[in-house]
Amino acid sequence: MDVQDIKGDQVSCDLLVVGGGIAGITTALEASEVGRKAVLIEKTPMLGGRVLRTNLYFPKMCPPGCGIEINLKRIRQNENITVSTLTEVESISGSPGNYEITLKINPRFVNEKCTACDECAKVCEVMRKNELNFGLDETTAIYLPHKLAFPYRYVIDPEYVDDERMKKCVEACEYGAIELDMQPRTVKVKTGAIIWATGWEPYDATKIDNLGFGQYPNVVTNVIMERLASVDGPTHGEIKRPSDGNAPKSVGFVQCAGSRDENHLPYCSAICCMASMKQAQYIRRQHPDTEIHIFYIDVRSPGRWEDFYMNAQEDEKIHFHRGKVARITEEDGTGNLVLEAENTLTGEMTRTTVEMAILATGMVPTTKSSPPPVDVRLDEFGYIDQDDDSGIIGCGNVMRPLEVSATIQDATGAALKGIIAAKGGTK
Repeated sequence: MDVQDIKGDQVSCDLLVVGGGIAGITTALEASEVGRKAVLIEKTPMLGGRVLRTNLYFPKMCPPGCGIEINLKRIRQNENITVSTLTEVESISGSPGNYEITLKINPRFVNEKCTACDECAKVCEVMRKNELNFGLDETTAIYLPHKLAFPYRYVIDPEYVDDERMKKCVEACEYGAIELDMQPRTVKVKTGAIIWATGWEPYDATKIDNLGFGQYPNVVTNVIMERLASVDGPTHGEIKRPSDGNAPKSVGFVQCAGSRDENHLPYCSAICCMASMKQAQYIRRQHPDTEIHIFYIDVRSPGRWEDFYMNAQEDEKIHFHRGKVARITEEDGTGNLVLEAENTLTGEMTRTTVEMAILATGMVPTTKSSPPPVDVRLDEFGYIDQDDDSGIIGCGNVMRPLEVSATIQDATGAALKGIIAAKGGTK
């Protein structure tokens, strides 16, 4: 069984889980494996969320794909889970134990007959920016979202579905899997509990005008760096300078890029320090002679992460500078970058020239821009308030910034809360 789609226009379940990242997947699995029925919805064409877009986990430096693949296998074998991608919540009514939700399922334009044979993409003449890689490369307008995509089925970018050239794709599909006239549909869900696990978005680095993102090509963000290091990324895993494709001989990591700043994100996202040290290892493994400079306010490496930090400090090619980068400018003609900062240990104003800079931008909950369509109390940063009494059960990074293992633990707790709430109890 590849995927359990929503059939018909009505469905009942114990838990509706909104968000198909690692938090939502874990919640749905934990509840379903103790006999509860769960509907798991995701607004994009596939499950996996941010984790599937990450190159390696810290501190073990192992690929996230293996963990995701195991979870997807668990979903395939579980008849208590119904999955619906390209799906959004339009309205919510009712109370714990008795909710009614209206879902909008957007068209994929490719039906369940798809075998992912790739014949449609081979003849497709329409190209699109690849959002998986932040627009750094292109795919055809009909595409497989990821090598571990669930469902493992092609999808057509709706922006191009009316292009006459897409008819070639229809003709190339011998299975009759492509339906260019597919329409959105509405589904009613009756459920006992709602888990909101829609995750996070990177802070918009174009708003930090003093750090040059969007202005200088060799300034990238930490989420883009994950894709540059990934084998299915825009450079097939080779870390290169965007401006000329050369291996960088020096790299600067700019911590708290927009974070802990009253003009941008006033809070700390907790994991950015560890993510940058992880990415420094990506570079060290590929380019052993590259000099790496990490500019920080203070390093957050609690508990078991301390050894990871200590190992980075002992690396002779990784240099830590205590001070926040105030400005990045570009040298004429070279594409090199000058990072200006005050060393808060010595009081010295420094100018460090590097060939590439990575901005450690913070995490913003999706609930800030897209809150649930019900009266949910959010805190000043957009996170679901811990004391919210709306009945919506927040999970993962809509509650606070979390790394993957902590998100999984939180999701397990959310599943238990959901089971209790589905019976009309309190969360």
